Amino acid sequence: MNDLNEHVSEKFAKSRVIIGSLLATSLITIWSAIGDPFVVECWAQQDGILQSESIWTMERWSPYAVGILIGILSWISFLISDKPLGVSTAYARSAGMIEKTFRGSAVEEKAYYSKYVPRIGWEWMLVIGLIAGAFTSATLSGEFQFRYVPTLWEQTFGHTPLKRWLVALVGGTVMGMGARWADGCTSGHGISGTLQLVVSSWIALACFFVGGVAAAYMIY
Repeated sequence: MNDLNEHVSEKFAKSRVIIGSLLATSLITIWSAIGDPFVVECWAQQDGILQSESIWTMERWSPYAVGILIGILSWISFLISDKPLGVSTAYARSAGMIEKTFRGSAVEEKAYYSKYVPRIGWEWMLVIGLIAGAFTSATLSGEFQFRYVPTLWEQTFGHTPLKRWLVALVGGTVMGMGARWADGCTSGHGISGTLQLVVSSWIALACFFVGGVAAAYMIY
């Protein structure tokens, strides 16, 4: 029976890879046939002239269009890898890998790391993809630059890099702890959980918005 289950699982895994490959090939074929379909008409504010602009060079995309694309990406993720989108676990695994460098395999004896083994996995590669995608987008749009502090922070608190970094460090630590307590982050709950109609994820999503708005008002 176990051999039969393994055989079925293996065939199912292969079928997902085939479907994913066919989907990617179809999209590339369509792209090549019709040229660059990602061209939109937008108003140039400086002279009021209607101009064509490729989305690859736009500074910002519509949040509604991006939301739809992320939803489609989630479908593909479940279809091909049977994994939900999420990134916070990658940071927890990274902490485990760093600790493992000094303490060896004893790290894996911890309850958390016995379940989430500290190693490079699909979440880790997703984080790398996010960084690479952001860099590519900023470069193509001509917006890439090195800044010590964001513009909004500088307008409110002045050019204070050390203060900004300390606040970001504390905020990131608190967010990381919250993501582990909630067993998910804005991606895991806000995207993957909500599209599966998980009640806890919808509650978490509401808290994300309430907390984010409140923090924005308190800081800025």
